[in-house]
Amino acid sequence: MNALDRTPVLRFADVHRHFGSQPVLRGLSFAVAPGEVYAFLGRNGAGKTTALRILLGLLAPHRGSAEILGQDSQRLGPAQRARIGHVGEGHRLYPLMRVRDAIAFEAGTRPGFRRDFADAAVQRCALRPGQLTARLSRGQRAQLSLILAVAGRPEVLVFDDPAMGLDVVMRREFLDAMIDLLAGSGCTVLFSSHVLTDVERIADRIGILHEGRMLVDAGLDELKARVRRCRWTPVNGNEPPAAEQRVLRAGRRRDGFDLTLLDADAALLARLRANGRLEELTVPTLEELFLDLTGPDRPGLLAEPAAMLAAPETLP
Repeated sequence: MNALDRTPVLRFADVHRHFGSQPVLRGLSFAVAPGEVYAFLGRNGAGKTTALRILLGLLAPHRGSAEILGQDSQRLGPAQRARIGHVGEGHRLYPLMRVRDAIAFEAGTRPGFRRDFADAAVQRCALRPGQLTARLSRGQRAQLSLILAVAGRPEVLVFDDPAMGLDVVMRREFLDAMIDLLAGSGCTVLFSSHVLTDVERIADRIGILHEGRMLVDAGLDELKARVRRCRWTPVNGNEPPAAEQRVLRAGRRRDGFDLTLLDADAALLARLRANGRLEELTVPTLEELFLDLTGPDRPGLLAEPAAMLAAPETLP
């Protein structure tokens, strides 16, 4: 793939936003390449929804800019918006419309809407065309919203925690429908989610937003290759090397520490073994990594989050 093909489909550049005296986004910068499925993660209040609203042109940044499909988000016109699909947490549908009416309405207002695709997808998801949308379950509304968004042939899909509030079975059905509907489409996807096991099934890259700043922006395979966890029990009252940039987190336990390590080389492991007992290194799950970096006892060792972005050979 040539460099032109990798021109970002969407980009945040030093985006700041506050509400009153409360800062929400503090210099958010990242980009998503064509065809990527990018998971945008963060705790409640981290700024995810604010960032997505800015990207869609529904809210203006106080500083910086966001672009989608090469256009500043604050200047999106009908032609650009027709190329973007959006599914929000609330799954807003006209309550007095039946499923078939919702499809007909979208088909009549969006150029390129695939009516045959939508009808077939509704059948696959076992939705009844004559049922009022107000009487659909939350999971069914989520599936219908997804179908309507994908049927419009979007080049970009933006999901704001669409599986929020779904139980395990409904969430799995929604995720399976998402994978099925997007298969082979080449669509670029940006989605936020609180369910990290779902993210691991579908995401190519992840970004972890914390207190308005991006802590991590990396591919899942890259994270699995570079990050390790282990239990370390010190001797003679030693402390873990907190100033060591490769120690992302040192969570204190009764008899030692749970360490999260980045690019743990032989020299670091030798120093740890010389000062304590080092147990087997394991690959963290995404949920473990997320909690390590954003949990309440995070000791502030990520003062330089670019450490997670740098290629291994550039680290000190």
